[in-house]
Amino acid sequence: MAEWSGVGGKRVLITGATNGIGLAAAEELARLGAELGIVARSEARAAQAVVRIKATGGGDARVDVFIADLASQGSVRRLAAEVLDRCPRLDVLVNNAGAMYAKRRLTKDGIEQTWAVNHLAAFLLTNLLVDRLKESAPARIVTTSSDAHRGAHIPFDDLNAERSYRGRGFARYGETKLANILFTAELARRLEGTRVTANCFHPGLVATGFNRNNGILMNIAMTLAKPFSRTPEKGAETLVWLVDSPDVVNENGGYFVDKRRSTPTPARQDMAAARRLWEVSEGQLR
Repeated sequence: MAEWSGVGGKRVLITGATNGIGLAAAEELARLGAELGIVARSEARAAQAVVRIKATGGGDARVDVFIADLASQGSVRRLAAEVLDRCPRLDVLVNNAGAMYAKRRLTKDGIEQTWAVNHLAAFLLTNLLVDRLKESAPARIVTTSSDAHRGAHIPFDDLNAERSYRGRGFARYGETKLANILFTAELARRLEGTRVTANCFHPGLVATGFNRNNGILMNIAMTLAKPFSRTPEKGAETLVWLVDSPDVVNENGGYFVDKRRSTPTPARQDMAAARRLWEVSEGQLR
């Protein structure tokens, strides 16, 4: 693997960068000198994020904005086309966007929304941008997962959660976080020899706006958990480290917690499931 001297001067694209750990990571990466592209759902939220990022990174920090709805595969495809048009070089892709929904919803593509946003958006965007990353190598792909994957399995017989969603919003979220890990493992295998690495991480329980879109009970639960939660800055530390540090230049396919590679569970090291997930995910693309 070629030498990596840190993220200064490198081109970094981050999804989910307008709040929470994505915004905290963007602020720190700007301070370290990265040239940022942030993906947002709205111009207003993007503008607020840019002000914060520039305040941390200095007035001359470069922050480009890309607007996309990651629940829509058409929007993800337009996002990738715009990135390829505007970014002749791409050194790092951070798949950070994620959500949890208490009630089952379908996207316009007919995909269950938690799966669409948390897994398929990252799967599709990465595949559309991977050649640009290879051209820019050495390069890195970092995906935000979660320890919520523990105890989960990929429901290959019910990928759209038609039979299993009711009352299981958090369980469905855990399935998508396991999908992030298996996607990373198979992606890393496919990237061997390209000088592009793929890793994922668990940010911990973080005090953000996450899960506050699911009604008053979830809002109360998240408020009660706040005193025991990390700040977004603390939650973003491993993300920033995986993007910036020369120490992980030879790491590929890992799942990291607090800057340490976590011991794989049986579900996480099931490469047959990882390959099957890749194939069925391709089949879900529109």
